[in-house]
Parts: sequence; C-alpha cells; structure tokens
Amino acid sequence: MKSEIIGNALEFAKKFFEGSADGHDFYHTFRVYKTAVKIAEQENADVNLTAVCALLHDVDDRKLSPQTSEYFDNARGFLALQNISARETEKIIGIISEISFKGTDSLVPQTLEGKCVQDADRLDALGAVGIARAFCYGASRNRKMYDPEIKPVSDMNGEQYVNNENSTTVNHFYEKLFLLKDMMNTETAKKIACGRDKFMHDFLDEFFKEINCK
Repeated sequence: MKSEIIGNALEFAKKFFEGSADGHDFYHTFRVYKTAVKIAEQENADVNLTAVCALLHDVDDRKLSPQTSEYFDNARGFLALQNISARETEKIIGIISEISFKGTDSLVPQTLEGKCVQDADRLDALGAVGIARAFCYGASRNRKMYDPEIKPVSDMNGEQYVNNENSTTVNHFYEKLFLLKDMMNTETAKKIACGRDKFMHDFLDEFFKEINCK
C-alpha cells in the first residue's frame, strides 16, 4: 500500500471529525493511529496497512454514524477515491469491522494488523485520557455521572451494550473499561494496559472516597 494514502487518510479523518466533542474526535483517531503504528512496529505487522485501518476505524462506527455502519460507506468512499483494489478494500473493511467493543460479542481480529488497531483503540479508552473521554462521552449523551441506585450490568452482548442508555459514566468503568486490560491481543499492548488500568482503579478509589465524603 502506498504511503501517500496515509496522508490522505489523515486529512480525511481530520475533516470527518471536525466539530466532534464526544471523545471520538480527530485527536482520538490520531492517537489510535500513532499507537497502532508503534504496536505494529514492535509486533512485525504491516505498518502501512495498520495505519490506514487505524485512521478509518471510527468513520463508520455505529455510535457515530449508524446510517453507514452496516456497509462501511464512509470508509469505502474514501478508499474508492484512492484507487484501492477491490481485494485490498475488502481486506481493510474486514479489519475495521472487527475492531469495536461489543460486550460478549466482541471479536478477536483475524489479522495481526487488526489486533494492533484494536489494541490501540482500547488503550485510548484507558488511563488518564480514557477517564477524560468516558466523562466527555457520557455528558454528550446526557448520562448521569454517578447514581448509586443504578448498578453496573455485567456480561452484556452487543445489542445490550449499545442499548444500555440508562447506565452512568462510572458504571461504564465496570461495564467496559476494566475489562479491556485482559482483552488486549499483543504483548506490547498488554504491558501498556497494566499501568493505565491501575491508574483508573486508583482514580475510582479516590472518587468514591470523595463522593462518600470520607
């Protein structure tokens, strides 16, 4: 794959996410791209393929673009303009289709490149940035920050996870974020995830001390 396509994908993603303020902005995509490339280099994956998939991984996400999510219309439209072959297009779409967290229906990507992108996307949901993104997204969906009367739901499948609108941002830590460390695919990502996961646990420990006025 030609390296110039990566630059085009960067520009495409920047324009696509312009104005986004729910934690899935261009800078999220950019961080996933940079992290995925680093993982790909460590894991001996195809760096250029990984980069393009990382840059396109959210343009048809069900939460952000439900009208295009079934057939990945936005990604396909971009790839068509790059004169990507049908075979390469389907390979990229196949990788992107396996990235998202879907509760118990989450997939382990079939390719190493897909594993690198999925790990990078999940790493951006952890640590300090992950905490900030969680509360940002919750606010954008008018979710409560915390409500002791609303308990976390465990073992949700894909549909249950998507439709779990009555949850809270703090519950999201238990329903998704704290599961991610053990769902990493690559050794590179597993090492990074441990520190970020601990940071989030420490944050919630302090959060509950303060919320309970201790």
